[in-house]
Amino acid sequence: MKLGVFTVLFSELGLEPMLDRVAALGLDAVELGTGNYPGNAHCDPDTLLADADKRTALLGAVEERGLVISGLSCHGNPLHPDEAFARESHETWRKTARLAVELGVDVVNCFSGCPGDGPDARAPNWVTCAWPPDYSETLEWQWNEVAIPYWRDEAAFARETGLAKIALEAHPGFLVYNPETALRLREAAGPEIGVNFDPSHFVWQGIDPLAAVRVLGQAGAIFHAHAKDVYLDRANISVNGVLDTKSYSRFADRSWSFRSVGYGQEEKFWRDFVSALRIAGYDGVLSIEHEDGLASIDEGLAKAVDMLQRVLLRDQPAEMWWA
Repeated sequence: MKLGVFTVLFSELGLEPMLDRVAALGLDAVELGTGNYPGNAHCDPDTLLADADKRTALLGAVEERGLVISGLSCHGNPLHPDEAFARESHETWRKTARLAVELGVDVVNCFSGCPGDGPDARAPNWVTCAWPPDYSETLEWQWNEVAIPYWRDEAAFARETGLAKIALEAHPGFLVYNPETALRLREAAGPEIGVNFDPSHFVWQGIDPLAAVRVLGQAGAIFHAHAKDVYLDRANISVNGVLDTKSYSRFADRSWSFRSVGYGQEEKFWRDFVSALRIAGYDGVLSIEHEDGLASIDEGLAKAVDMLQRVLLRDQPAEMWWA
């Protein structure tokens, strides 16, 4: 398994200085943002799709440093009730898919999106309970009238374009936020739909990431993986539960906060997580996503790299005498 980084944290650097920083850390891979929420500081689809020489230069710069591209990422909301917002998310996703094929990258990371509560909505509406019945009715409308038709078409587009994998990051606030919703959309839309597995979004919901890896792995649905940690504040959870809308900057008051790898879950968890991924058949890149408001980029990333380099099983297991 290779170790990489989601390079949006280096958005202020140019492409080659960013790649130099990544290589100096001893990493193997980069996950490049192409627009929408991640931005496109290092990988602009419009520029690269229009110029084969620039695509060649990008790949050369990556390969010269002994790196690979683990995925292109364009997390947005193509189901947003604001038509302009949805259109931009959709167009960026489609350009990213075409660019991935041109670059020889087989996975694009996205969000599933979240619609509003009906055709006249102005903002997304993430339903979290079944009653009163308005919520259940809204949820079924969101799935059957918006999400499934959209992603069924996009899975067909991926097939026609030559993109193998659409990795939806299961994230609260969007229709796909856990294994059940990911598999529901995959079954309805096609095998091109899978997940970008980020354990931090599962832990605070009370989901066991190791059990989730097993279920998603059995379905062949793990296409990419993030390494991001989350700290659970048990004192705050005991009073207010895990649903928390307070600002991410209010660390003392929140029920949970994103942290650098090792500052939420212990090293044993990360060893078990990597092993679970391998058992499930995923042996690709574990891409570090730094979103720790209590640590600088340099400090948080260095701590994550140090732990994960100890944890990763870099080589295939030796053949055993009883095999």
